[in-house]
Amino acid sequence: MIIMEIQLAVSKINKYNSPESGDSIEQVERPNGGLSIALCDAGSSGREAKSISSMVVRKVVTLLGEGVRDGAVARAASDYLYTERNGKTSAYLNILSIDLETSTIVITRNNPSPIFVAQHERVECLAGENNPIGASRNIRPIISEIPLEVNTTIVIYTDGVSKAGSQFGQSLDVCTLLGAILEDQEPTAKDISDSILSQAIRLDQGRPNEDMTLLALRVLPKHKDEVRRLSV
Repeated sequence: MIIMEIQLAVSKINKYNSPESGDSIEQVERPNGGLSIALCDAGSSGREAKSISSMVVRKVVTLLGEGVRDGAVARAASDYLYTERNGKTSAYLNILSIDLETSTIVITRNNPSPIFVAQHERVECLAGENNPIGASRNIRPIISEIPLEVNTTIVIYTDGVSKAGSQFGQSLDVCTLLGAILEDQEPTAKDISDSILSQAIRLDQGRPNEDMTLLALRVLPKHKDEVRRLSV
């Protein structure tokens, strides 16, 4: 049996001159083994946006911690936001779960920003139109499930990263950049998240035009002790 080490890292920055980010991210342990991360982008910056995204991720991690399935959690969070804000507010939501019960990684998204998955020396882009949560009733997420395998890398981010450089006629090629980073010897999840975010900030000439949050997952062979660690 192969023993795996699962690394998760988050790098984020506020919109330039904004006191608060409209992006919120939280993690919770799954009751049957594993970990889930919820990332919500309220679509703007400032205190009101932060209030909305925080409200959504709190709802999501509570339901996940109770054992509700990821797809049902996303639908419930959408209905909750719709009810709380009378359908006048929407938000983008991603849920990334490492499910040790099924030995899979589950990606649930209501977010137009693509997600990049690297396995078997190949980087695949998960993209496609879908609806933000909270805009109406019966919003459904797009769900992808992949095997939990060594040398898997996943990168998820909010639209501030997607739009980096756009005001200067440039764009961030995350697929090519991720491939180049993975050519190095075993980069950590933190190496990946920091490198991509740094490039996004550089394209915005050091003044992010939107809030930026980037989540990186790495599954590597286990070489260390059995201690689980959380670094913030």
